[in-house]
Amino acid sequence: VARWEHKTRALSHVFGSPRAACYCLGAVILLLNCVRSHCFTEAMKSQPRLEGLNCHWAYYAGVAILAVGTLFVISSFSALGFTGTFLGDYFGIVMEAKVTGFPFSVLDNPMYWGSTAIYLGWSLM
Repeated sequence: VARWEHKTRALSHVFGSPRAACYCLGAVILLLNCVRSHCFTEAMKSQPRLEGLNCHWAYYAGVAILAVGTLFVISSFSALGFTGTFLGDYFGIVMEAKVTGFPFSVLDNPMYWGSTAIYLGWSLM
């Protein structure tokens, strides 16, 4: 959708501005993320548990990994803002300078790594 928008500017025309179109696409992405998280949770509930992971240390390790992942996701969102996070560059909304502070000073793709850590932590829990 973002590449299509970049080539045609169709969503910007429909919504009246690139910013409004970006916010609407971001809202759809957030909604789909909620659906994905719900499906993931339901799938994890229906799976058998490994005996080795049915203990306190596995649960707390999951909590710690989930917390680190959440830190990366929230700090990435904070550094990039809504349009920076949700494909604003495809709508012609670009940042003034490259973001180099935390968490981008630690990882190249902190949003992806953070999301992966969240789902790994949730799985362990």
